[in-house]
Amino acid sequence: MTKTKLLRTAAAAALIVMTLLGRSSPLTAADVADGAMFTPAARIHGDKSAQPISLGVSKSIVVDLPGDIKDVLVADPKIANAVVRTARRAYIIGVAVGQTNVYFFDAEGRQLMGFDIAVKRDLNGIRTALRRALPDADIHIDGLGPDGVVLTGSVATPMESQQAYDLAVRLVGDGKVANSITVRQRDQVLLKVTVAEVKRDVIKQLGIDLNGNLSRGQAVLDFHNNNPFPINQPLVTGNGVTLSYRGVTATLRAMERAGVIRTLAEPTLTAISGEAATFLAGGEFPIIAGVTCNPPGSNQCQAMVQFKKFGVGLNFTPVVLSQGRISLRVLTEVSELSTDAAIVTAGITIPSLNVRRADTTVEIPSGGTLAMAGMIQNQTKQQLNGFPGLMNLPVLGALFKSRDYINHQTELVVLVTPYIARAVAQKDLSRPDDGFVDASDPATTLLGRFNRLYGTPGVNDPAKPYRGDVGFFLD
Repeated sequence: MTKTKLLRTAAAAALIVMTLLGRSSPLTAADVADGAMFTPAARIHGDKSAQPISLGVSKSIVVDLPGDIKDVLVADPKIANAVVRTARRAYIIGVAVGQTNVYFFDAEGRQLMGFDIAVKRDLNGIRTALRRALPDADIHIDGLGPDGVVLTGSVATPMESQQAYDLAVRLVGDGKVANSITVRQRDQVLLKVTVAEVKRDVIKQLGIDLNGNLSRGQAVLDFHNNNPFPINQPLVTGNGVTLSYRGVTATLRAMERAGVIRTLAEPTLTAISGEAATFLAGGEFPIIAGVTCNPPGSNQCQAMVQFKKFGVGLNFTPVVLSQGRISLRVLTEVSELSTDAAIVTAGITIPSLNVRRADTTVEIPSGGTLAMAGMIQNQTKQQLNGFPGLMNLPVLGALFKSRDYINHQTELVVLVTPYIARAVAQKDLSRPDDGFVDASDPATTLLGRFNRLYGTPGVNDPAKPYRGDVGFFLD
């Protein structure tokens, strides 16, 4: 058989095979002559066959291949590049932050090896700095996005976590660091607070009300002089000393009042380091926040009520920096209802609030006390009212004028003592009602007792004997 007939026969056989395999166009004699018919088809490998590799920018790795390299495919040369040095060795270089892949093929088109390249910023310098600053911490740093990083791992105290975050921010940049470090031992802080406030008010009112008439022939003169007391309003109504002479009535209205208000609160709160805790000893009062009409525009309206808090309030956030040292943010507020700036609307009086507030952040040891003192307020109001001209007369001018005087003095002291809380056994705890027993009827009737007297079980100290009644007493 001649060479031409052999090629035609091979072409016909190829046509039949390609038809069976679903090829739309048959191979030509030239394709068969070039050897395309007999070249083994290369197996197509997907991403599952590629090996993941992480590279830093301007960093490289050396790859040794199992066969001779004929062709290299780089999906995005702007992210990474491959340089072939020998028949079986290549260098992969990171160019910019991003992702791409690299495949190596032999002379027959078979895939020798494939890599999924993730080019990230070089974090080795930050890792070294973290290891030097915190050698006992287990901190990992990874790239996040184009130029961000994320911190993971665990540390012993919140102070170490904050120190690692601050160091990463200085090396990477503000706003590009995500802190996911966990604290292995989250301490709890017990806070003992004493809020003491003393308020003293002194009010003085003095005035003379003149009422009467004077007549001379056909002329009659009526006069009235009533004291308004604008600062405190008339606190004395219907009372006083009255003197009448020839149709003139003079009423002496005098009042002096002094009062002391003492506020004391001693809350004890416990919170996890870094978490906030609140306390309120007081109440809530309603205010009108608006009116709703159903249907809109009708006269069937209902007032919307909101409640505002007042009393002794406390908010604190502790952070345990190291063993025995605590960073503490304390917000203390003492408020009370007042009628000084009250609002009257639709027949409803909405009171105002007198507020004393202190906000501070300090660093103190466990067991140390923070004293917020010196918050003193002294307010004095005095006003004279009288008849123009006559009130300025010597001696007699006192008959035509009144004096209204008030003095407010307030002092607030806040003492805060934090402790690092530790677990306690149940047997070491006691309740206020431990050992309480109601007294018998004869003891209640004849002796006026409300509970029985009891001793302290399990305590025997002959060196220091105690004589007298012990137990829970009700006054």
